[in-house]
Amino acid sequence: MIRENLTHTRQNMVDACHRAGRDAGDVTLIAVSKTKPLPMLLEAYEAGVRDFGENRVQELVEKYEALPKDVRWHMIGHLQRNKVKYLIDKVSLIHSVDSLRLAQEIQREAEKKHTEVNILVEVNVAGEESKFGSRREETLQLVKEIALLPLVHIQGLMTVAPYVKNPEENRWIFAGLQQLAVDIDRENIDNVNMNVLSMGMTGDYPVAIEEGATCVRVGTGIFGNRSYDCN
Repeated sequence: MIRENLTHTRQNMVDACHRAGRDAGDVTLIAVSKTKPLPMLLEAYEAGVRDFGENRVQELVEKYEALPKDVRWHMIGHLQRNKVKYLIDKVSLIHSVDSLRLAQEIQREAEKKHTEVNILVEVNVAGEESKFGSRREETLQLVKEIALLPLVHIQGLMTVAPYVKNPEENRWIFAGLQQLAVDIDRENIDNVNMNVLSMGMTGDYPVAIEEGATCVRVGTGIFGNRSYDCN
């Protein structure tokens, strides 16, 4: 099932890139493996997946120890400051940095581990009260403040769009994040790149790709409905 789902997902990505006049190689598929047992992750790995996304620090750390070391781990869920120390040297990219205090904690732990950390700034484009993320109008200032932390490198932006039945309803959100990235990039801020746009999930990733996503986060579309057995 997973291999077939991956084939379908990858073809959808290629088709979306074609519609947008983009190179399919410019978009990374992140398999959202939260709550999924290791055999399912290994099946995806054997089908060529190397980027996995997790929402919980403990689960990411456990799977990091169990899977091959060429896996690139992405922290895509809300990150508490007191959990930063457990994953700082295990993740390729933290997608969910939404405050200066969190970035400062990442800087402190990076100093201790003698490492550098790539992050995305999470933006609540839709302005949903239930979602984490910087407010759109406050993001440039936050980026400027985080940019002063020498071991924390901003690579772009991330957003979590609302769940909708019609993915076209989220197009404005993806277009808005892309425009925000363009605006920030024009500022030419040291220690800041806007090369990564992490947006789009199972229900709407083709639209996100059409609007410039470079990372899409697909869970159900690969693994099926969520399971709560993490053993």
